Amino acid sequence: MKKLILIAAVILMAGITYGQGLQKGNLIGTHVLTVTLKPGVTIEKYMDFYKTKLIPEWEKNDPNMKVYLIKGIRGENKDSFGVIVIFKSSKDRDKYYNADGSDSEFGKSTNAKLKPVLDELAKLGTDTTKYTDWIVQ
Repeated sequence: MKKLILIAAVILMAGITYGQGLQKGNLIGTHVLTVTLKPGVTIEKYMDFYKTKLIPEWEKNDPNMKVYLIKGIRGENKDSFGVIVIFKSSKDRDKYYNADGSDSEFGKSTNAKLKPVLDELAKLGTDTTKYTDWIVQ
């Protein structure tokens, strides 16, 4: 019986892990952030807000989007912060952004919903981003 429970647990975990993997057609946006902090604000406080407040609000607005905060540990972007945004498809991304990278009407309406959180983030600092979108082959 213990073996059966163990095998079932392993199969369940493998299924969960596989379900969270990238699939062909997913769109991945990689963003490198340049952060300008307000006086007295640490990068740790800014990034903690980003991770615990802003990202959950983004994800709440679209179940087809997953966002991860990342930190460079080697190479050109060592000690930099970035964001990885994963959409199920480029069609899902296109709901938010026009071909030139500007916000679509839907993107603008989503940002309006996020305004209280974005205003709170602006009290800590601002950021700009350089991005590249990738399609999983």
